[in-house]
Formats: sequence, C-alpha cells, structure tokens
Amino acid sequence: MAMAAPSAAAAADPVPWEIFEAREVRNTAQHEEQRKPGGCCGRPEDAEDRAAAAAAEEEDQGRAGPELAPIWLCSEHRNRTVELFCSRCRRCVCALCPLVGSHRGHPVRFVHEEVSFKQKDIQKCLKQLALKKKQEASNINKVNKAANELEEYTASEKEMMQQMIPTELFHPIPVKFEHAKTYYRNLATAVFTTLQMPLDVRLKEDTCSQLSVSSQSKPGTLLKTTPTPERSLFLKYARIPTLEPDTMHSRLRLSDDRLTVTCVLIGKIQLFNPQRFDKLWQVLSRDSFFSGSHYWEVDLLKSGIGWWIGVAYSSIGRKGNSEASRLGFNRESWCLKRFDMEYWAFHNGERTRIPIDHDPERIGIFLDYEAGILSFYDMTCGVTHLHTFYSRFQEPLYPALRLWEGSITIRKLP
Repeated sequence: MAMAAPSAAAAADPVPWEIFEAREVRNTAQHEEQRKPGGCCGRPEDAEDRAAAAAAEEEDQGRAGPELAPIWLCSEHRNRTVELFCSRCRRCVCALCPLVGSHRGHPVRFVHEEVSFKQKDIQKCLKQLALKKKQEASNINKVNKAANELEEYTASEKEMMQQMIPTELFHPIPVKFEHAKTYYRNLATAVFTTLQMPLDVRLKEDTCSQLSVSSQSKPGTLLKTTPTPERSLFLKYARIPTLEPDTMHSRLRLSDDRLTVTCVLIGKIQLFNPQRFDKLWQVLSRDSFFSGSHYWEVDLLKSGIGWWIGVAYSSIGRKGNSEASRLGFNRESWCLKRFDMEYWAFHNGERTRIPIDHDPERIGIFLDYEAGILSFYDMTCGVTHLHTFYSRFQEPLYPALRLWEGSITIRKLP
C-alpha cells in the first residue's frame, strides 16, 4: 500500500479515530435493533414497527447534543467515514479504498494534512494576488500621472498660444530659409574669390586684419573674436542686474544667483503678489537705472524660439495678458524680440524689422538715461549694432525678460 505514514501531530490527535469508533458503535447498535425478535432468520419487522422505530430514533437524535464535527461517508464504502485523501484522484476516501477499493495503490495522506497544504497554497495565492493588486494600483497611478502631465502640457501650450495676440500671430514666418541660404551663398562666393588670388597678394593685403568689425562688411567677411575697443568702452559702464522673484511668473524659475531664468512645464503654486505677472511669462530685475550710463549683456545660447529682452517702467501692467502688460506693446516698455527666425524692435506697439543673417548668442544692451538712448548690439563675434531707441525717459528703468522656453542668463561682466 502506498499510504503515507501518519505524522506525529496526526498520531497525537485522536479526534478522527474517535469519530470513526463512535460511528462503528452506532452502526452495530442499528444492526442489533434490526435483529430483534421477528423471525428465526432475522426477518424484518412489519411496516408499523419499522415506522415506530424510525420515529423513536429521530426523537433520540433531536434530544442529543450537537455533533463535534461533521461525518463524511465514503462514496464507495457507504458505512465508513473518510479519513484519507487520494492525491491521484483528488478526492477524499476511507481507509479501505487504498487497500481493497478502486484507489488501490494510489498515494494518499491524511485529510487534515491535505487541508494544511491547501491552506498554505491559498495563503501563497492570496499574497500573490495582493502583490498584483499593489502593482496594478501603481500602474494606475502612473497612467493617471501621465494623463495629468499630458493635460498640463496641453494647457501650457494653449496658454502659450493665448499669450500671442493677433499682431504676433500674423507676423510673416519664413517658410524658406532665405537668410541662411543667402549668407552661405555669399560666404562661398567670398571664399572662392579669395582662393583665386595669388598667395603673395593675399599675404600683402592681409585681408582679415584690415576689416573693420563695426562697419558694414562684405558678405563672407571674417569677424574678429578678440575684444574690440568699442566693447572695452562699453565695459566701463558694466552692470550685473539681478532678477526679482516677486515679479516672476509661476512658470519661471530663477537660479541661486538670480541671473538665470528658466521656463518649466509645470507652474508653481505661489501666494498672490500684486507685483507678479500672472499671465505672461515675464520677469523684471531688482535693480533699476534712473540716471547715468549702463551696460549689461544677456546670453541666449539656451533660449528657445521666442524671447523678449529690454527695459520697462515699474508701472507696467502685471495682471492679465493685455497690451498694458506685454513687453514692448505699451509706453512703459522697450524691447528687442525674436520670433522664430525674425527679429523686431518693439515700443508702444510699433515694430521695426531688424535684418540679421544669424542668431546672436549674446546681446549687449547700452542705456544712456539722460540722452534717452537704448541700444542693442550683437556681441557674438565682435560688436554689431542692431537697433537704437530714442526716447525721453521719465521713470526708473528696470531690465526685463520674457521667454517661452529654454533659459536666458545675464552675464557676469568684469
């Protein structure tokens, strides 16, 4: 017989065997009742006697107390209780089934042992289900977070488009890169013309050293990269204006030194401040200029497709996105603006196109308050004048910035 040996715990637990013996005693008693006088050959009693005996037995069972445990009978041996579990057939059997019944030779174990194994399996499955439920909750949170970020990105894009008034939307956007094509075509022509000249002639003329950086040079002229006397004159009035976080829009971030402003995707919840721009992504400096001459530079290497650089009065509007708050669209501000690949000078809503063949990496701003001069220079390769405003300033001027993406940095000048 392939029956597993009972464990020490099973041997110590007499309950199943006691139930089995009680069942056997009760069956023996029933058989004795059936053999009572009624014939020499054990003839059963008549119908009335059998009915009376059944009624008496039911009454006795009703008076008896509750059973200790339910007794399950074997399906093959009707009068025997199940005690074992057949691992091959996956069902409960009595002690005779693996010996002389249909489960002969099958591996079996005690029922309470199988119950303990099943309980362990169920606990393991419950732990796995709990882990999967936790992972599913984490996945749902990630999906919801991604959906929220997508909504915030869509909202920010919509807000960006709302910041552009019709006059900005209808600016002519170059479909063809005519500026770049013209620049490189002229550069190739100049290089080819230079190579056609004899070497001794080129050395005598020393073309590169005779070119003036600030003058309108011919196409293909190589600009000097060393500091020029003109920039040295500007550096005598060098200033490093720091930015004021209280005026900054919630979508902007400042560096620790307050010289770099960066546009981020998600806005920061901030307390109400009457000085803060609540719709336009603008910021003013903490320092103001109300007399004398001043010069500062701005790095644009990490700026995006659109930015505004200039100055403004403190009386410029701070709430809403109307022209009263836009840099360059009112009497209180002056700025140089880049939109896509075009450059414009703005003041009081009036714009002036600035022809530039390349994107400046650094722009210098010179202010002469008493003379009413505000000039912008391309400081990428030498000094190239871009535009000059002539006005009569009546209030202190604050350097101002506005951007859509990327970052802008105010340079630390010597």
